[in-house]
Amino acid sequence: MFELGRELMRLLGAERVRPHADGLTGGDTTLLELLDLNLLQQEAKAADVAAGRISAHDRAQRRLDAAMVWREVARRSGDAVALRKAACAAETACAAFDPHRRPDAWARARCEQAFAGLLGAELFGDPGLDAAAAATFREARGVARGGIAAPLADVGLALVEGREGLAKGDAEAAWAAVVRFNAPIAALDAMTRRSPAARPLAAEARLMRADLICGWGARLKDEALLRAAIDDAAAAADRVDLAYEPLTWARAEILRGQGLALWGEASGDIDAVAAGATTLAGALDHLSKEHSPLDWARTQIALAHALQTLGDASADERAYEKAVTCYDRANLVLKDAPATPLRGLAAGQRAMCLARSAELTGDLAVLDTAQAALKIELATLQPRRDPVAWALVQLHLARLYEARVDITGKDRGERAAGVMALDAALDVFADHGLRSLTIMASEALERLRAGPAAKRTAV
Repeated sequence: MFELGRELMRLLGAERVRPHADGLTGGDTTLLELLDLNLLQQEAKAADVAAGRISAHDRAQRRLDAAMVWREVARRSGDAVALRKAACAAETACAAFDPHRRPDAWARARCEQAFAGLLGAELFGDPGLDAAAAATFREARGVARGGIAAPLADVGLALVEGREGLAKGDAEAAWAAVVRFNAPIAALDAMTRRSPAARPLAAEARLMRADLICGWGARLKDEALLRAAIDDAAAAADRVDLAYEPLTWARAEILRGQGLALWGEASGDIDAVAAGATTLAGALDHLSKEHSPLDWARTQIALAHALQTLGDASADERAYEKAVTCYDRANLVLKDAPATPLRGLAAGQRAMCLARSAELTGDLAVLDTAQAALKIELATLQPRRDPVAWALVQLHLARLYEARVDITGKDRGERAAGVMALDAALDVFADHGLRSLTIMASEALERLRAGPAAKRTAV
């Protein structure tokens, strides 16, 4: 697929590549998706060389081009060094552009700097980067006169506001966040005919909105929001060409599959969960670990969650085994990105699968393995930096303690340890307004405190 796409883009896009340009794409960012991570890193280094050359024409623009490439490297790999290079290149470009003579170029560089901040917040769980990005987007919006920079700034602001409201808002706030994306997406769509770079940006904006809606829907268990996320992801996939934009297409399909699985879970429709798992597996057929390791790992985690849901519905041990395999595959990538919250989430959910498998088979060795893995993960987490991930591990660890007591019928201190872990997790969930997780932790706490006489319900 990628070889055919590269050849077609070479033939069809030759006129857009600057003559004597450095790198494989010649500065055309629409070609970046056709490069695997190794080639993309080479492209980023070539962009740095081109921007640093004394004889370079329009060095500010070259710095901006380099920032875009380095941000894509960070997005695919989770590499903090690449993200810092992206932010630094964008800042240098911004300093080189004159906001009075080239206001749109200056605003575009500021937007790129802000998007690097948003990516950092997503990859490393630092909400302070969201606030800094919002201020940068407002600066860009105030200077932009037209072109791509203005709608990009609006998309960024809508995303930041949506993330801020996600922790404490209701369905009405979620729909208001959705509406804020409409105008800038429509503006980007209108620019696609005269600017080839606008089309992938419009698709990316739709994916940002779909991801945000999916988060709202999962948190609130709202079927209408999840359905809207599915439709948005499908619309983004329909507007791109798999041969030319394989990563955008794969990311759209991943979101659609994830939305289907969550919608099926919320509505009790197992067929929808199975359809989501099938969609995710189909996306993996078009996405390799070498092309985008982090996207590949996220897809493995989403597929594992769908399989886990199928296992919960059918009490089928094989579904949990397949889910654990997917989590283990994801860890092949995440073990090299210890700072990302995704690693803690995967470790916790893997432990949950093992706990359910142990309950079905009565195999305590499975519980021992899961418990050891969670304790290792807990030791690497920093509660102040990522309190929610830390609390989730505590919740899952308590679930393992509870499963051991249930299987053996004996309490060798597991009940007290579980109560302590849940008390710590409850404080964090309450502080962050995570209602569904607070309910889960409260119910587990009641079961452990009530003792053997309590009727256990699933966490």
